[in-house]
Amino acid sequence: MNARKLVALLLVAAGIAGLVYGGFTYTKSSHDADLGPFEFAIKNKERVQIPVWASVGAIVFGVVLLAVGKR
Repeated sequence: MNARKLVALLLVAAGIAGLVYGGFTYTKSSHDADLGPFEFAIKNKERVQIPVWASVGAIVFGVVLLAVGKR
């Protein structure tokens, strides 16, 4: 399997995942405090939305790379 086919398959998979899930969530630590033996931390959950056009574009570009690689 050459690099072009691998990149094309990864783009198609990422595009499908973007359409199915619509984004991803991560945890961001915003404040930490140590008061003697006590530790306090404030963690915020952030969500990143993946636009539909980006997901569809990744799928289309991956399919085009696969089609060009067959020639």
